[in-house]
Amino acid sequence: MSLKTTDLCDDHSDHLAIATPLFRDFGGRRQFHGPISTVKVFEDNSLVRAALEEPGEGRVLVVDGGGSMRCALLGDNLAEMGRQNGWTGIVVYGCIRDSADLADMDIGVKALNTHPLKSVKKGEGERDASVTFAGITVRAGSYLYADEDGIIVAQQPLHND
Repeated sequence: MSLKTTDLCDDHSDHLAIATPLFRDFGGRRQFHGPISTVKVFEDNSLVRAALEEPGEGRVLVVDGGGSMRCALLGDNLAEMGRQNGWTGIVVYGCIRDSADLADMDIGVKALNTHPLKSVKKGEGERDASVTFAGITVRAGSYLYADEDGIIVAQQPLHND
C-alpha cells in the first residue's frame, strides 16, 4: 500500500505534525508507517537494542538521540534484528552506521547522518516517553508516516490496512 506523505498532507494537514526536513534515508525501504514506540537516549543505544528485540508488530521506533553527532545509535545488526522482529521503520534523531548495509535491508531507516563510532552501553534513557525534535512532539501510540518527501505524525491512523 502506497501512502505518500504529500497526499496525506493534502488531505489531513490540519491534523498533522510535520517534521522539519533534517533526515536522510538510509534503509532499503523508503516508505514506511505504523504506530510509534519511542526511546530517549544520549550516546547510549542499550534501549534501542531492547526495543528492537521485542516484536515490532508493524511499529516504527523513534529514537531521540539528542541530535548527537558523536556516535551511532543504530547499525546493521540492530536494524536487521528490528526487521526480523517485525518493525517497519526506525527514525533516529542522531547518527547511524553501516549505511551501505542498511541500504540493502527491507526496513525504513531515517537519521541525521552517519558516524563510524558505536555508542556506549550503560542502559540509560527513557522508553515510550514523549520526545520533541525537528519541530514536532512524538508520542508513543501516535502514527508515523515517512517517505522520500518527509516525516509526518498523526494522533490517529490515516489509512486502513
